[in-house]
Amino acid sequence: MKSLQEHLAEAAAFHGESCPGQTLGVRMARAGLRAVGIDDPLSDRWRKQIIVFVEIDRCAADAIMVVTGCRVGKRTMKLKDYGIMAATFVNLESGRAVRVVAREEARELALSYAPGASGKYEQQRQAYAVMPEEDLFELEEVEVLLEPEDMPGPPLSRVKCDRCGNYVQDRREVNDSGAVLCRSCAEGGYFRRKRA
Repeated sequence: MKSLQEHLAEAAAFHGESCPGQTLGVRMARAGLRAVGIDDPLSDRWRKQIIVFVEIDRCAADAIMVVTGCRVGKRTMKLKDYGIMAATFVNLESGRAVRVVAREEARELALSYAPGASGKYEQQRQAYAVMPEEDLFELEEVEVLLEPEDMPGPPLSRVKCDRCGNYVQDRREVNDSGAVLCRSCAEGGYFRRKRA
């Protein structure tokens, strides 16, 4: 695995800045990978043997993507936006899964790890890079039930929504009284169609 400094630099370049969330994301990814027994996620051996569930759509998600090599488009990164600074790392080979959650107390501890830094965010950014892992995170072994349609690889199915005509892949359709519907038509979507 690359060094912490290499990961921090790559994450900042990808994200466009170095910030506390980037530092937390890099450290979170390194802790999660280590906990599930993956030492080089970018190698051919591991790149299709890991899935990461990220629970926040903020800076840390970009950093986790850089360190793990997981991508939404490769179906190895799943965004479950619960608004929690947490991610679950799944080793598909062993089945081991570990959820890593940022400790809220780490924000307060930042001052003691970076007393000379100017401003709260700079203190956190510097402190999160050097703070012991046990002060930063809570790690919990969990079980993640993955369905075949959640795995990387080609689509398992493709069906047409009876209402809007959009095609739905990977068994994401909803069967409603015999009608095949996309989730947007069945449950309501994040958008509303404008009427002409």
